[in-house]
Amino acid sequence: MTPAESALWEYLRHKNLGVRFRRQHPIYGYIPDFVCLEKQLVVEVDGGYHYIGDHPMNDEERTRYLNQYGFEVIRFTNEEVICNIEKVIDTIKQAINNQ
Repeated sequence: MTPAESALWEYLRHKNLGVRFRRQHPIYGYIPDFVCLEKQLVVEVDGGYHYIGDHPMNDEERTRYLNQYGFEVIRFTNEEVICNIEKVIDTIKQAINNQ
């Protein structure tokens, strides 16, 4: 895991947000960073390479594919997680509560 993923995992693990998240759990041929199967919520933490070359298009395609199976996908940058983890956690909580 990257430092940003490790930091976020500390908040997501052990049902700290009231639901169970899994790390690197395969769903429909993809392996997201984190997934809550109960809420059909995927959380991705994107490093810098996600913004170069074909990566943005591949990420969009992956999101659309998972949306077709009922999963909501939330993406954060490494910087968002490291610099403002409280806002990241609030966004995830809102997504959980809206499901």
